[in-house]
Amino acid sequence: MGATIAAHLTHAGLTVYMLDLPGKEGQERNAISTAGLAHLKKIKPAPLYDIAYASRILPGNLEDDLERLQECDWVIEVVVEKMEVKKSLLDKITPYLKPGAILSTNTSGLSVNEMAASLPAELQKNFLVTHFFNPPRYMRLMELVPCKATDPAALQDLAEFISSRLGKGIVYAKDTTNFVANRIGVFSIYNAMGHMMEMDLSIEQVDSIAGTAIARPKSAAFRTSDLVGIDTMVHVGNNSYDTLPKDEFRETFKVPPFVTQLIEKGHLGDKSGQGFYKKEKDKEGKRVITHLDWKTGAYRPPEKPRFKSIGAAKLEDDPKKRIKALFNIDDEASRFAWATLRDALIYSYNRVPEIADDIVNIDRAMRWGFNWELGPFEVFDALGVQWFCERAEKEGTALPPGLKEVTSFYRFEKGVKEYWDLVNKSYQPMPLRPNEIQFEILRHSGKVVEKTPNCSVHDLGDGVFGLEFHSKMNTLGGDILQMTLKAVQRAEQEGVGLVIANQGANFSVGANLALLTMAIAEGEWDDIALMIRQFQRATMALKYSKVPTVAAPFHLALGGGCEFSLHADAINAYAETWMGLVEIGVGLLPAGGGTKEMALRAVELAERFNCDISPFIFKHFQQIGMASVSTSADNLFKLGYMRTGDSVTMNLDNLVFDAKQKVLSLAANYRPKAKRTNLPAPGRSVAASIQSQLWNMMKGGFATEYEYQLGQQIAYTITGGDVAAGTLISEDYLLELELEGFLKLCGNKKTFERIQHTLKTGKPLRN
Repeated sequence: MGATIAAHLTHAGLTVYMLDLPGKEGQERNAISTAGLAHLKKIKPAPLYDIAYASRILPGNLEDDLERLQECDWVIEVVVEKMEVKKSLLDKITPYLKPGAILSTNTSGLSVNEMAASLPAELQKNFLVTHFFNPPRYMRLMELVPCKATDPAALQDLAEFISSRLGKGIVYAKDTTNFVANRIGVFSIYNAMGHMMEMDLSIEQVDSIAGTAIARPKSAAFRTSDLVGIDTMVHVGNNSYDTLPKDEFRETFKVPPFVTQLIEKGHLGDKSGQGFYKKEKDKEGKRVITHLDWKTGAYRPPEKPRFKSIGAAKLEDDPKKRIKALFNIDDEASRFAWATLRDALIYSYNRVPEIADDIVNIDRAMRWGFNWELGPFEVFDALGVQWFCERAEKEGTALPPGLKEVTSFYRFEKGVKEYWDLVNKSYQPMPLRPNEIQFEILRHSGKVVEKTPNCSVHDLGDGVFGLEFHSKMNTLGGDILQMTLKAVQRAEQEGVGLVIANQGANFSVGANLALLTMAIAEGEWDDIALMIRQFQRATMALKYSKVPTVAAPFHLALGGGCEFSLHADAINAYAETWMGLVEIGVGLLPAGGGTKEMALRAVELAERFNCDISPFIFKHFQQIGMASVSTSADNLFKLGYMRTGDSVTMNLDNLVFDAKQKVLSLAANYRPKAKRTNLPAPGRSVAASIQSQLWNMMKGGFATEYEYQLGQQIAYTITGGDVAAGTLISEDYLLELELEGFLKLCGNKKTFERIQHTLKTGKPLRN
């Protein structure tokens, strides 16, 4: 894990010394750290935003290179989770630390005070736990645990650096076993196992219940354990059982016999190839994922369990509504969900102030560290605290002191979000960073100036307005397109600029395919054409607004979400942004201005460098034709989706604020752009070159016949149609080509099959 932490530190622009044990006899002295560095380039998912960042990591060893530590402002110890091993290494490196350097240990639950006791008093002031969750790049949680002597100023300075430069969500934990996230998260997994055995359910049935239906990740309980490593989960459970004799649920942490048997066989989850699940082939040779029969030890084929309560819950996109809907139907799944949630919520309630001072740190730890959609106290509110208490008491469950007196754990009071302080028995303002804007708070403080069920326009202050999507999966439909025009107009007339952002799970997965499918099925070609023209008007309004527009994409920004971003004056993206024009996956071409925009950018690059346009067109065609998606925001610059002047935000909580600041900086000297009407078309000769490559791919078996046809259509559009190279065309002309190509593909049966398959399975179809 040390190498992956080093990788993430490079994303802050840091140079990192990575020291490990010296190589064995006959090996090069830095062989181990050099091998770790090489492995970083192969790991999936990639630990580096860009493989070039690996050059910022300098390998060394803990005998020859200890003096390098004198150059370091922050030294992180990342060795095996054994107290004596950690103490031994700390003793070895402390003589080489420069005055004032921060020294931290990456541990998932060992005592920071026990480690600190072996350090010189001067070093204890700058010593603490920095618990990175694995993998460090993708998991937002950072648990900070000071020792008794840690200087509060040093703790705060490091927290600010980790938050702003590494993008981590900070949770302040106490020096207790397994800290916050692992204490509650692993309890929840063990608790699910216990109820599974009591109710005689299967592992597959439990994971179908304990995932998205109860606002937790799809990996649920057992799949999560396979991902993390069953040995790791057992280590954390044993640590809790051995060191927490007064824990009221201590017996829950006893390792079940079927888990012990997996450990003995070396079946540790994904890293060993099998655990609670195993990838096998059925009688027909198709790959299937089998699951462990915990009673026999054999693996069973998938049964795809179905429960009415789970089906009802999945109809709800909002996790709060989803978890409530689950209990409207009484069946085996809802009873299991109730039992596991009941115990987890009571367990979390009883951990304040033992493991954290307030409910906010616990909720954040579970969202950021275990990818829960709702923290335990947010689940309390979703269910209704009084409803929870009444049901628990009715079945004979003892409630912890004070729970019945709580109305809700979170509330809004005069536009301020507050949380219930369990220690002081009063509501306190939610702790927010100075540069954090939350749409939820704006909605409760009268800052919404216009809205529909799927989108809102907010007053962000200082003359900046914000267009927020909040449709299901943030798909882009007619009301959002209309509201985009209104938002631009309002910003032009009443403000200085517009931010396009939201705070859902993803920025946008694109246009609403379900509506398009119905229109195709009914042959409503005029309606489809109208929808595309609306889309193009919306994106062009963003591009040619009289005031600056800034898009703030994050996570998935696909298809139409990418097109919205491409047309803004600037992009301020979250570091983890996976953006691309992916329409070919459903048999279409980007027609919301995306194909046009990439053609235009190719022309502009050729004009700037006074060179042949072909390489730029080929590159952009390939991105559209291969449905390329960025692997990070940094990667967007290489793809040409982000350009000089665009920027990246490391901390997701700062994204809207940073986008607003970019609007303000652009507004000071903003000059609206004019549509291009004199574009030299790449022309039919470039299209012919692309088509010849497509032909070779089809003949070589790398593309289907229909993919060849799709590629021809994209090539025709991006090169300006059937015109000679250099023919002057306009942006509007390219938009018409997009519309023409989109309608043509919509009329093809194979496109309809692709769209239907994607809606049904969530995966692309190659036909």
